[in-house]
Amino acid sequence: MRILTRNFGKPGSEYIAAYGDYKALKKALSIGPREVISEVEASSMLGRGGAAYPTWLKWEFASKSHDSPKYVVANADEGEPGTFKDKAMLEKDPHRLLEGLAIAGYAIGAAEGFIYTRGEYPHAQKVLARAIAEAEAAGFLGEDILGSGFSFRVRTCTGAGAYICGEETALLESVEGYRGCPRLKPPYPTDSGLRGKPTLINNVETLANIPTIILKGGEWYGRIGDPHSPGTKLMCVSGFVKRPGLYEVDTGTTLAELINEQCGGVVGRFKAALPGGVSTRFIRHLDVSIDVPSLVDVGSLPGTGAVIVLNDTVSMVDAAKNCVKFFADESCGKCTPCREGTHRAYEILDRLSRKEGGPGDIGLLRELHAVMYDTSNCGLGQSALNPVISAIDLFEGEFWPGAGQGGGKHGPCDDR
Repeated sequence: MRILTRNFGKPGSEYIAAYGDYKALKKALSIGPREVISEVEASSMLGRGGAAYPTWLKWEFASKSHDSPKYVVANADEGEPGTFKDKAMLEKDPHRLLEGLAIAGYAIGAAEGFIYTRGEYPHAQKVLARAIAEAEAAGFLGEDILGSGFSFRVRTCTGAGAYICGEETALLESVEGYRGCPRLKPPYPTDSGLRGKPTLINNVETLANIPTIILKGGEWYGRIGDPHSPGTKLMCVSGFVKRPGLYEVDTGTTLAELINEQCGGVVGRFKAALPGGVSTRFIRHLDVSIDVPSLVDVGSLPGTGAVIVLNDTVSMVDAAKNCVKFFADESCGKCTPCREGTHRAYEILDRLSRKEGGPGDIGLLRELHAVMYDTSNCGLGQSALNPVISAIDLFEGEFWPGAGQGGGKHGPCDDR
């Protein structure tokens, strides 16, 4: 089933002529804001940005706020290594995002929307700017849309390449012209967000699902994939697979099916995978569905949908060290546990990779993880050592010989 990628591959898919006349927006304007939120609730769609928060509930909170003006922000700052789904949506089907953004604005009572894109996406920014101009010329954005009395304008903002600005409050700081550092919560953005006003922030993939939910109905969407985490999911697969790339599958699909059937299987002998980017935990078996409950049951998360596959030529110590190096470089430095902890973790892993560490280093890493998880200001510090600790749990013998068996078992892709 192709929902988000149905226009991919069509000639001129980035133009409004190929996309259509915003039928979902027309329907939303006819049924009213309350019914729009009810349809999103009926879909049971969880946010696709990594936190897996119920989409409708965030919309409900924003709609009930009595302060004004209100804003809607599309988070297209996908800095997670191995993630490129938002880039594809922006470049190949931008009007799907714009329609979803306008419907969200109508549902919560906002008159202005922002799309925050990565600085590394210059082509996507050009495509998006052209799409906004097309939608305004067609009367789907701007003043008194389709004679409904609803007005909604969209502006774009470009980040400077900071991973931390994918965190919603750091993103808001950046949009306002400040250094991108996470704010303390509460208050949450739905109460006090951009310019201190109620703000709805959704990931690009989340908003791109909205037109289909409104047109087909929330109950229809809720029957796709796993009932506890319904819908389709864009999966970015990289690493040791024969056909890396972007795939849309329903949430009932297992990682083994995705990798073996869509990606052609593993190159070499499967060893481990990160199911949702470097902020998630390594898993060693692929017979698990990509829905949220299933991945949580095996100790990981779907994250941003970036599947990174490793084979048995990869050192887990080096893999863990590379992950931590990324977080150490991208830490905003606002809170001490993250600022210092990521660098200390990298130093320990560097010693271990050079066979110069000691048996106490594993205990230090576990202690660092516990402290950072409990005391860091945002999700970056809380999850920075997830890949490290999971790699130790699964392959402790690689970190310190004799500490554990490590690496002796493989998943269902052994023969691929």
